[in-house]
This record gives sequence, C-alpha cells and structure tokens, in this order.
Amino acid sequence: MDTGSPRPSSGRGALTQRLPRSSRIQRSTEIRWLLRRGKRKRTANLDVFFSTSPFSHPRLGLIVPKHRHRIVDRNRLKRRLREIARTEVLPFLREAGRNLDVLFRARREAYGVGYATLRAEVKGLAEALCSEKFYSE
Repeated sequence: MDTGSPRPSSGRGALTQRLPRSSRIQRSTEIRWLLRRGKRKRTANLDVFFSTSPFSHPRLGLIVPKHRHRIVDRNRLKRRLREIARTEVLPFLREAGRNLDVLFRARREAYGVGYATLRAEVKGLAEALCSEKFYSE
C-alpha cells in the first residue's frame, strides 16, 4: 500500500546521519579508564568525562543508566544525546582541533528535561572543552 510519502531507503546507498563508528568510544576498558582517570565536569543533567584521545580525531561515548525509568524513556534520552553530540560536539571539537575522548553520563535529572535544554547544556560544554581556561580549573 503506497501512502504517497517518500521514505528513505535502508540500503547501503541511503543517506544516513549516523555517529560514525570511528567516532565512538565502545570498549568497556576505554570507558572505565575515562571514568577513573579522565577529568570530570558536572552540569545539571550530565557528568562529562574527558581526556586526550589516542586517535587523531575526537570520539564520543554515552552512558545512560536506567534510574528506574522505562526502556522507552532511556532509549529516547540516548537518541537525543547521540544526536546532539553528533551535530554539535564532534564538529565543534574538529574545528577547534581538539582530539578528545568525551564521555557523557546522564544523571537522573536528564530524564525530566527536553531536547532544547539538553542541547544548550551540551553546546555550552563543547565550547568550554575548546577553551584554554577550561583546562586550568
């Protein structure tokens, strides 16, 4: 049944807007290392851990604990953070020439805020990560 609306194809040729695999922190050993030894900054809704990347480009990771929320809520929060990181943080770090590993850990409060609030918070963090003053604190 044709609904008349165009749908993106899901094949290899489709234009996708994904966080590239090379830009992800995936290994649990890397995540644990960042949690233990990386610098940490807190915001109202996130804990952000960062350190110099061993690669020649910035990478991102996400931790979204359940905090007694439904899986639907958790997945929504993960999608929001991933999209904000992909469109705001990675380009900003690349333009500034900062090769950092950045790990976002959602706090309990993050479940109650909207996309615009998360976006503003993460965008402010990205700008701070690129400033020299940020590292001296």
